[in-house]
Amino acid sequence: MDEKFKKVTHVIFDMDGLLLDTEKLYSQAIQTVLHRFNKIYDWEMNVSLMGMHHMDVCTRIVENYDLPLTPEEYSKIQRAENEKILCKAEFKPGAERLMRHLHANNVPICLATSSAEDMVQLKIANHREVFSLLSHRVCASTDPEVKEGKPAPDIFLIAASRFPDKPKPQQCLVFEDSPNGVMAACKACMQVVMVPDERVSVEQSCLATLRLKSLLEFKPEMFGLPPFTN
Repeated sequence: MDEKFKKVTHVIFDMDGLLLDTEKLYSQAIQTVLHRFNKIYDWEMNVSLMGMHHMDVCTRIVENYDLPLTPEEYSKIQRAENEKILCKAEFKPGAERLMRHLHANNVPICLATSSAEDMVQLKIANHREVFSLLSHRVCASTDPEVKEGKPAPDIFLIAASRFPDKPKPQQCLVFEDSPNGVMAACKACMQVVMVPDERVSVEQSCLATLRLKSLLEFKPEMFGLPPFTN
């Protein structure tokens, strides 16, 4: 085990952009809506919204692009577009392998996503067997216990508390792709492995315990977890 990292016993996964390749689908859906108002969804806005509650995202988009809609009206339109394409979400490289490996080695794993429960159901439609390996999932946009979305630590602290054996935050390793998610994990006093879009700057990932290009690069033994055998 690398001395730079502390041993962990539990793993918490983000979903969008980390386990499933959904960020490009979300961007496509948002741009479809903004196109109606002759607006362009830019990368800076995209990265600033990653990991946020659904309604917080809607409010920011309506305000930033000066749309003639309420956040609630925008949400309804956006959800309709999301539902058309999110069922096409595929695993990111290395995601399924890591989830199966940890579960097979009795490492408790769970999901902590900013998505609403109905959106999660849509995105995992073709991957239910793998997602059934999770101990539980926290869907921040519809979970009444999650008062504040990322970058607040609520979602990760609640996710940890719902493991049957109640690990301490320091025993949990978070996997994230967004700066907001990394900040939330740090505020929760958890180590965090970041696997960001290549356009995310080094400065935007400076809080991460470890930054990787892909989950295929992750070595579990670095954090005291069982190593891959193949």
